[in-house]
Amino acid sequence: MMAMLSLIKKLKLRRWIYPVISLWVALGLWVGSPQVSQGFSIWDILPDVIQYVQLASLGDRQEIALGKQINQQLISQEVRIYDDPELTDYIDRIGQRLAKESYRPPTSNYQYTFQIVDDDSVNAFATLGGFVYIHTGLMKEAENEAELASVIGHEIAHITERHAINQMRRVALTNGLATAAGVDQSQIVGLGVEIALRLPHSREAEYEADQLGLNMITAAGYAQIGMVDFMKKLARSPSRPTFLSTHPHGRDRVKALEQAIDPEFATMGNGLDPNDYQRQIAALNGGSGDRNSSDQSDDGFWPL
Repeated sequence: MMAMLSLIKKLKLRRWIYPVISLWVALGLWVGSPQVSQGFSIWDILPDVIQYVQLASLGDRQEIALGKQINQQLISQEVRIYDDPELTDYIDRIGQRLAKESYRPPTSNYQYTFQIVDDDSVNAFATLGGFVYIHTGLMKEAENEAELASVIGHEIAHITERHAINQMRRVALTNGLATAAGVDQSQIVGLGVEIALRLPHSREAEYEADQLGLNMITAAGYAQIGMVDFMKKLARSPSRPTFLSTHPHGRDRVKALEQAIDPEFATMGNGLDPNDYQRQIAALNGGSGDRNSSDQSDDGFWPL
């Protein structure tokens, strides 16, 4: 009880003091009842404002649930998903291969979902709960699979390091959403959508995602040069791509990546064959390609 009162005082939720105390007392009485199921979770009954205050310490279950709601709003109101099962499967194989090498590999309780957005702008983004989105425009811009993998790895890193969750918390505090007035679930989901689509990550978050993405593609067997080359290409573009419309500037990120790789081994690895890559994404250019080739490897990945 004292811990709960301390939390309330710290957050200055004066208008919530009596309702929350009442809820806490009632909860204590209910938990003591023999009728309560062992599967009971406090998250099932706490009001949305308490869920929001706990954003910084969200568990996997809560993150996944919130991520699913954000994803549903994104695909129903904001973006159009590219409907091609084979191409989506191709992206998913790359993504799952990289996710296994991340600091937060897939488990039975936490999975990654990779989707293609039907949009010719050069962009990619991610949101909490393991959801990654790659624009068709970015896939066309990439010259080979290593370049594409570098972007996917970058987005996975944003998830593993909880960048979106941390940003939601900062934005909410800055805009006064975490006040006594409370924040309902729809506001939290809307904030997640805004962060995914329109609010850039911090300089530190982008550098961190670049470095961790580089680590991922290296561990997954892709050539490191793919990440450097693609970043250079985007940085040289006359019209700055959405993917680089953040701080730090693309040139600074290229410089940091060049310092992180070993030039002697930068071209060692897979994913540099442009012909194979064009065959995989042929559907984007109006072709059928040869994605059902019998040369698919035993481990489920296409030869790189």
